[in-house]
Amino acid sequence: MVIGVDGNEANVSQKVGVSVYTYNLLKYFYKKANKNLRFIIYLKNPPLGDLPSENSNFKYKIVPGSLIWSQFFLPVKLYQKKEIDVFFSPAHYAPFLCPVPSVVTIHDLAYLSYKKDFLLKDLIRLIIWTKYSVKKATKVIAVSNSTKKDIVKLYKKSQNEISVVYNGYEKTSPKLLDKFKINHISNPYILYVGTLQPRKNIPILIEAFNKFKQFYPEFKLIIAGKKGWLYDKIFRKITELGLENEVHFTDFITNNQLIFLYENAFCLVMPSLYEGFGLPIIEAMSFDCPVIASLTSSLPEVGGDSALYFDPNNYFDLVEKLTLLKEHPKLRLELIEKGKHQINKFSWEKCGEETLSIIKSAVLK
Repeated sequence: MVIGVDGNEANVSQKVGVSVYTYNLLKYFYKKANKNLRFIIYLKNPPLGDLPSENSNFKYKIVPGSLIWSQFFLPVKLYQKKEIDVFFSPAHYAPFLCPVPSVVTIHDLAYLSYKKDFLLKDLIRLIIWTKYSVKKATKVIAVSNSTKKDIVKLYKKSQNEISVVYNGYEKTSPKLLDKFKINHISNPYILYVGTLQPRKNIPILIEAFNKFKQFYPEFKLIIAGKKGWLYDKIFRKITELGLENEVHFTDFITNNQLIFLYENAFCLVMPSLYEGFGLPIIEAMSFDCPVIASLTSSLPEVGGDSALYFDPNNYFDLVEKLTLLKEHPKLRLELIEKGKHQINKFSWEKCGEETLSIIKSAVLK
């Protein structure tokens, strides 16, 4: 069997979200490749040095093209030389007019519920091509039961054609931990991890932090993540509340720097209005960082009883949860201990194994 894979999400220098997912699956596929199970990884550009090395059973194929790569350039290549038995798209976009069965992973459908939070060009592409990919796919992978329910409801896809495979996680233990320099790092701080974009609901976190700080002025807020889109409201809120010296932005950071922040944070707050999975919850728990998350979408599914939850539209509720965690050290320790057990439900090995099984089944259907 020969499996074709869209590897472009993994072929970037700064990997977050879907890029991390694709990268770890490629590493798993590389490990499983043999003469009876071969992989061809299709890319727009030559593979970066951190991708798995090419061998006789794991090949890279460069298909130059523009933004319509998966709709034109890739399909042309697939039809010119029919060398695969099934095609796997790790991130929403399956090739247009694919000559073989296809499997696609859907991470979330936030763009259908929060259309105003997306740039118009991204929104149009997501709406049109995700709908097409889901409709044409032999099998669909959802990263949570919450996402699966959304696919069934919004795209009318049969539940039998959708499989839930949780994202994986592998705890990193670097030999040399970067010393992450930031003003007032010695102060206790609340941590946010994620891209800066509207549905991440960061202004609510800033409002809650401002109120919480009235009782605990020693605290800081660190927002770790690169700028996404439509993030001006976040900076306006900080200026409006006079928090320029209390809220610190890191932009993109290395894994080692992120570990440092998790290990030293008072807690992680994930205030999102919608998440397909919510990987920072698992990351935080693995480094003994307690979690407070929105009671919405997939977050309670991922965090289980190992986190505190709040109404993402009510910053007073978040203030209450922060205060509860601060005033009850025993509760904080209990959440840390529960988190150690919760993370055992997730691994890239399990994610890879289940994903590969679904891809194979699409050929046999």
